[in-house]
Amino acid sequence: MQALITLAAFLVTLGVLVSFHEYGHFLAARLCGVKVLRFALGFGKPLFTYRANNGTEWVLASIPLGGYVKLLDGRDSQQTIPADERAQSFDVKPLWQRSLIVAAGPFANFLLAVMLFSVIYVSGAPQLPAQLQTPPEQSIAAKLGVVVGDQVIGWQYLSSNYSSTPILEEFDSVPSWNALRWLLLDAVTREQGFALELQNISGGRRIATFRQADLPSIAPESDPFQTLGLLPQISPPSEWKELKLGPLDALGFASQRVYLITKVSLRLMLGLFTGKTTLKQLGGPLSIADMAGKSAQVGWQPFAAFLALMSISIGLLNLVPLPMLDGGQLLYDAWELVAGKRMSLSLQEKLQKVGFLLLISLSLLALFNDLQRYLSP
Repeated sequence: MQALITLAAFLVTLGVLVSFHEYGHFLAARLCGVKVLRFALGFGKPLFTYRANNGTEWVLASIPLGGYVKLLDGRDSQQTIPADERAQSFDVKPLWQRSLIVAAGPFANFLLAVMLFSVIYVSGAPQLPAQLQTPPEQSIAAKLGVVVGDQVIGWQYLSSNYSSTPILEEFDSVPSWNALRWLLLDAVTREQGFALELQNISGGRRIATFRQADLPSIAPESDPFQTLGLLPQISPPSEWKELKLGPLDALGFASQRVYLITKVSLRLMLGLFTGKTTLKQLGGPLSIADMAGKSAQVGWQPFAAFLALMSISIGLLNLVPLPMLDGGQLLYDAWELVAGKRMSLSLQEKLQKVGFLLLISLSLLALFNDLQRYLSP
């Protein structure tokens, strides 16, 4: 039964994320007057095909590991474009419209994440309080006198030239441990000091200042929360508080959350090239299926939050300036903007081959990491 739930959750995850991504491309193309020849979910042999009155072919294929939108394009040697449809071709559209169509896919993923988080906050989400456990010895929090039971109720970033005491009126509210966790990751990954407003078990308040020079560096196999000494005290669900917002407040809070998660995820992704994070952290289909199944078994809210996080990851991944990805096409567009002419098809084809090999290599590495995680004794 658990395997069926995992498989179903995995298929729903891929279906939702891919559908929104490709529909972003589709909608932008239609708004820009470009004819869409095919909207496909999956690859391989078609399981279901429907041809709409406007000529678009809707396809559900047998291998559910992606999808694509095929546009009318004069640069495609396999297409023959009638004269009366030439104006609907992708390649004759101005640069800004072509870039908009390409960027609309990742944008749709970020929009989906905002929508999912908004639904969670409108429905009311139980939140683990940002109450801290005893900090490890020699951690920064221990040296600052943080003790078990202290609750973080306020957050403030410190400027790089910090020299004065933080002002209480300028602290932002911290509603939960999850909110604090992302703020901590943001501060550590961008190497910026911060101050916490703490409330002890008797109601007294004080400020703990974490200076920039004291922050731990992001490195493979390291846990910044252990070094900081800021770890959550696990409390029973009866002590959790519900975060329930009105539609507009939920939309604003969700947008802030997606922006924060995106910033942190981008820095961690860039860390793969600087050595601050490791390729061992890459996850493939087995990791996605496992996390999807576990979150779905807990409830619809954890599953929706998982979908939101995955949607952000898909959006960021597709913006990587690598041929075969949306970011690669945007890189071609940037070349055209600077050079004043389009990159030649022959050069694009060579870059596509290189990009394909890189993507295959990364996919195999992610699958290898999965096999090590789940099949190794």
